[in-house]
Amino acid sequence: MADKFRVLVLNQISPLGLARLPAERYTLAKDLAAPDAILLRSADLHGRDIPASVLAIARAGAGTNNIPVPALSARGIPVFNAPGANANAVKELVVAGMLLAARNLAEALAFVAGLDPEDADLAKKVEDGKKAYAGTELTGQTLGIIGLGKIGCLVADAAIKLGMSVYGYDPEITVDAAWSLPAQVRRAGSVAEVLKNADFVSLHVPLLPATRDLVNAGNVGLMKPGAVLLNFSREGVVDETAVIEALNANKLGRYVCDFPSAVLSGQPRVIALPHLGASTAEAEENCALMVAEQLRDYLEHGNVQNAVNFPNLAMPRESAFRVAIANANVPNMLGQISTAMAQAGLNIHTMVNKSRADMAYTLVDVDSPVPPATIASIAAIAGVLAVRYLPLEA
Repeated sequence: MADKFRVLVLNQISPLGLARLPAERYTLAKDLAAPDAILLRSADLHGRDIPASVLAIARAGAGTNNIPVPALSARGIPVFNAPGANANAVKELVVAGMLLAARNLAEALAFVAGLDPEDADLAKKVEDGKKAYAGTELTGQTLGIIGLGKIGCLVADAAIKLGMSVYGYDPEITVDAAWSLPAQVRRAGSVAEVLKNADFVSLHVPLLPATRDLVNAGNVGLMKPGAVLLNFSREGVVDETAVIEALNANKLGRYVCDFPSAVLSGQPRVIALPHLGASTAEAEENCALMVAEQLRDYLEHGNVQNAVNFPNLAMPRESAFRVAIANANVPNMLGQISTAMAQAGLNIHTMVNKSRADMAYTLVDVDSPVPPATIASIAAIAGVLAVRYLPLEA
């Protein structure tokens, strides 16, 4: 029997997900030397020594800001995540955020919490006090969504069912997302167009250099007076100082987010939740199941699905002898790999190669066992980052 894969588990992961890595093939532990893979949620890998033994990183969630992706790419290590697995949980929280803001629920709850239940005038104080918390209905309002991935599409669908009009903007919308987007969504041509036209604006973009401070001092003033900005995406996509200034100047009605901070603390028109977006039992299970299956398929067969730094590539097994190669996306790489195999007398049964930006990935099934010298020869090719030999068990 082949040696077990060793997986270092750095956070509490749903047992349902861990069960997809069976004990007969995998050793799972929170303290493990020379692991083959690291499975985590929020643990910060920046500045942490990642052993040379590591073949893959798997994040049971969508964001990978806690992982040094460029450094891992340079080593030919894929970083898997679980896009869309927590989408319903985030969608429901966005709807809750809109309701919290529209109906002044946070203030109303604080008002009730401050009442004396033994007060003989309790009922009168409730009736007199509720006038201060009258709100608006979502029906008939306009929601602008920036970022039309899985979450953005679900939020759009929910808003339409609540009777809202929806603007959407995403310059890099995928084909799958475009098919999922409700036909009633009006496609905006820019962030500015969304900000100008919406009563509520919900952000659903990853934190990248291009999206940092996406809403900032230069454009937050475009929003309608009284409009609500919702950020359940990432803290850095909003310039918090600019938002506070807009709130204080009555250029913005409310800011609802999932990221408390010192800047936001104590601000009366800010509703900051404690990073609850994916904090449901269902979302945690979905993320763990999805990423565990992806990790297992990669470790055992070399297939890649939902890696943030590798192309998706899955090839059915047509041979017991498979080689997986991660390399820089440069010319003549396939030719050099083929030559190395031909020089070893190996017949290539199937070869598939895909690229993504600077990264390329190749799976090769051959008709006979691959000698260690051939693996070493391929690894020595300039531009090859990692090579793995993946024979099936007899």
